[in-house]
Amino acid sequence: MNEVEVIDDINIKDKIYQVRGKLVILDSDLGKLYKCTNGTKDINKAVKRNKERFPEEFCFQLTKEEYHEILRFQSGTLEFKQGKYSKYLPYAFTESGVAMLSGILHTEIAINTSILIMKVFVTMKNYLSNSLLEQNFYRNMLLDHDDRIKILENNFNNKSFSNEIFFEGQIYDAYSLLLDILNSSKESIIIIDNFANKKLFDLLSKTNKVVTVYSKIFDKELIDKYNKQYNNVTLIYNDSYHDRFIIIDKRILYHCGASFKDLGKKCFCISKIDNIEMVNEIISKL
Repeated sequence: MNEVEVIDDINIKDKIYQVRGKLVILDSDLGKLYKCTNGTKDINKAVKRNKERFPEEFCFQLTKEEYHEILRFQSGTLEFKQGKYSKYLPYAFTESGVAMLSGILHTEIAINTSILIMKVFVTMKNYLSNSLLEQNFYRNMLLDHDDRIKILENNFNNKSFSNEIFFEGQIYDAYSLLLDILNSSKESIIIIDNFANKKLFDLLSKTNKVVTVYSKIFDKELIDKYNKQYNNVTLIYNDSYHDRFIIIDKRILYHCGASFKDLGKKCFCISKIDNIEMVNEIISKL
């Protein structure tokens, strides 16, 4: 066991469970690991205040049956007193949910602990993958689901993704993905970022797409010089948004946990949000 997997005598690996085919960690365990003053309450309040950042692939509430299985796993027995835990069904966070939560709580403990948790997630996923591949029944299952595998391969080849986590120092990878997202546009790009600086416009100069940038802080002289050479960007003042968003062709929404000027400096996540109603609502409020 690696020492970094243990925090205050809590073995992170023992707090990660497999539910609905995903590796997750419960809100109560995150409250302890993050050393939240009010424990689970602080975690749940943060999620409720930011519901739009936690789609089901990031965070979901367990059913009684799922919670029963986890309690049975913890105790090693089938004993389960009906109704004892019915008042509160915990929330489970996936790896992406942990990354998003650390950015919202924005404490040094939460950020550093989240990095350790996500490393354990990666280790456990690799272990599970290797274990399954050694079994013949898994190979048969792959054959039975050949069509699904082809869809996944096509999505991968098209650089389709739900979310991508970058750790400190992955500056090039982060900017490369952002450029791929911009170049995926066929009609238009909308960018919401409160700090529209030179790094953002360096990126925009590498795409020939029509771009509208909404920002509250920008260098007018820089913008004037840029438009004299490239003339593909319209900049509009807006002070009503805190987070960074990219809207591709008015139908695909991306959320970026870091400012575009700071990509790769610290751990953050770029998430794709498949919700056309949310896209339309954001556009209507611009």
